[in-house]
Amino acid sequence: MNYRHAYHAGNFADVVKHLLLTRIIEYLKRKPGAFRVIDTHAGTGLYDLSSEEAQKTGEWRDGIGRLLDAALPDAAASLAAPYLDAVRAFNVGHPFRYYPGSPVLTKQLLRGADRLTAIELHPDDCFALRTRFAGDWQVRVIELDGWLAMGSQVPPKEKRGLVIVDPPFEKEGEFKRIVDGLQKAHRRWPGGTYALWYPIKDHNAVTAMREMLKQTGIPKIMDVVFELRQPSPEPRFDGTGMIVVNPPYVLEDELKVLLPALRDVLAEDRSALAETVWLTPA
Repeated sequence: MNYRHAYHAGNFADVVKHLLLTRIIEYLKRKPGAFRVIDTHAGTGLYDLSSEEAQKTGEWRDGIGRLLDAALPDAAASLAAPYLDAVRAFNVGHPFRYYPGSPVLTKQLLRGADRLTAIELHPDDCFALRTRFAGDWQVRVIELDGWLAMGSQVPPKEKRGLVIVDPPFEKEGEFKRIVDGLQKAHRRWPGGTYALWYPIKDHNAVTAMREMLKQTGIPKIMDVVFELRQPSPEPRFDGTGMIVVNPPYVLEDELKVLLPALRDVLAEDRSALAETVWLTPA
């Protein structure tokens, strides 16, 4: 699967992953101590939905395009508000056009003492990211393989925070890299929160990854699953998942509110699945 993000920015998978990112950051902000977010596959940061790439797929229309105008139940609307407000902040005064990727969304949510380390391997994308954050003392941009960063960038000096892993799935073996990378990082920083995105397209590969995660011995692994439809007979982007390690204690209850609301807005049919599963004990 080639997941070059300019083609897919703002799609249903982004909506789910970025809502999760927002809820974890909002929880970290409950305590006064500073924290750090480490984004291992940061991309360019901000995506123009009028670009040739985004227009070619139009995926954002069935993702953020639906959610922005949806009438969510009050409890879900309250939980989604920080995310939607951050997205709208980049579209003030003109028709909806820009979608913030995870580093830009994160920066929008941080307090003054919090920090972001944004890591990107692709030279052009890293240059764009450095340009975007030029002069911003809260953000450090590093040109580095994100999988290497999971061993070299933790623990952060703040000793609190989140590692978000959003690989492009351009190469074979990304599911195993998720497991190996998590194990490496967790040995160095067992108290950190980790959020690792994966596509649900090759269902056998997803099942195998979940089994590998169960065998790691890492406690508190939650799997957040959002599938648009029943598994397709041919490989197809059926859903999105997030592995969350050491999730905030409120996250599961928040997702019991958010996921059904998202299913009502984004799903293709009644067979859609939206749930949380503990792979290892909480």
